Formats: sequence, structure tokens, C-alpha cells
Amino acid sequence: MEMNSYCGEEVNEIITSDVLKRLNGECQELESVERLKIGFEYFKREKFEKYPELFSKLAEGQAPKFLVFACSDSRVCPSHIINFQPGEAFMVRNIANIVPPYDQLKYSETGAAIEYAVVHLKVQEIVIIGHSFCGGIQALLTIPNDGDVFIDKWIKIVMPARKKVEAENGDLDPAEQLTLIEKEAVNVSLENLLSYPFVRESLENNTLALKGGYYDFVNGTFEVWGANCSGSPLCRV
Repeated sequence: MEMNSYCGEEVNEIITSDVLKRLNGECQELESVERLKIGFEYFKREKFEKYPELFSKLAEGQAPKFLVFACSDSRVCPSHIINFQPGEAFMVRNIANIVPPYDQLKYSETGAAIEYAVVHLKVQEIVIIGHSFCGGIQALLTIPNDGDVFIDKWIKIVMPARKKVEAENGDLDPAEQLTLIEKEAVNVSLENLLSYPFVRESLENNTLALKGGYYDFVNGTFEVWGANCSGSPLCRV
């Protein structure tokens, strides 16, 4: 059976209220090791043991369709908000879901992930997902931030997003500007992806597509847009 055939309601059973209570309520009083144990026991019982064909296939190797960049924020796990199943997405999470520009001397961990996903795993799409009330983007608005050793330098990568929004929409209230900057920062990262030679080559060969996304966890909405080889948004759905 194909892996994608597992990606329906049967795999994604709604966790019962009793289990939710155990995972989210009672476990707050448990030691962290016990919380990990309970979580794994649930996964093994409800997923691993129920779908042995899927996990047997994954044991042979991975062939994900997506490379996903998402924020490290604990509220925006892609496996939950996009309902990714094991084997579907190769994921990179960092502060403010940033893709830095190509540089062989800096940001090697990001470059290695992109190279592995595009060159070796042959992913078909790279998706960068921004989100509402992003702490990293909020920090971008208050640079310099006292005491931060790494954060300021990292988030400055998407400073062009702040400058663009302030120049074009400086009359909006701060909350509206923040939302626009969160989305525009995704576009900056999409543009940065084009600086990676293997990404551009795959785009030119029509074996790869780039997408931007934005998750609003206050209103429960998700936007997605495409990007052409100039990094410009094509559509939103």
C-alpha cells in the first residue's frame, strides 16, 4: 500500500478527552521522563502498531515530498497544523522560520539541510511557514535587544522585510505591521533560497517548487502562496 493512502482520518484519530487529559493535564505534575514515556506509549499503540506496513516501508528509507521550514515556536508544529504523516516532510525548525542566504562559511547547518533535501532526497517542494505573533519577528522590531548573544544577528537576516513594510505601510497600527512583516519575512527567505545553486538548478529543471505559508493560530487560518524564480508571490489560496 502506498504511504499516502495512510494519510487520512484513520491514521489521524481524534485523541479522546481522557487521553488529552492524561497527556496535557495530569502529565504537568509528572516528571519529564514519565511524560515522554506516556507520549511514546500512545504513539506506539495508536500509530506504530496499527499501521505496520507504513512503518516497515519507512524503515527501508525516506522519500519525502516536502522540505519544510517552520518556526521553533511550540505552538506551530507542522505535523499538527498541516497534518503531515511520518515520511512526508523533511523539516527544519529555527527562530522565525528563516532561510539565510547561501554562504559556505556561515549557516552551514541550514545549507546542509537544504542540500540534503534537494540533492539527495529529491524533494518536490520547499515550504516556508510563518505564523502569527512570532517572537523572532517581534524581536526584529526592537533591535538591539539587551543580553541577546545570537538572536539579534540571526533575525537581522530578514531585516529587509521590516524595512519594506515600514516604507510601504508605515501608517498602519503596530499589530497590522507585525502581521505584514511576518509574511514578508517568508518572502525574504524564499528569495534567499534562490541563492543556493542546487535550488535554482532544480527550479530551472522544473523538479522543484517553492511555497510560502502563514499560520494564524488566533483565528485558525492558513494561507499559502507560490513563488516564481524571482521570488515574487504568485497566488494565495
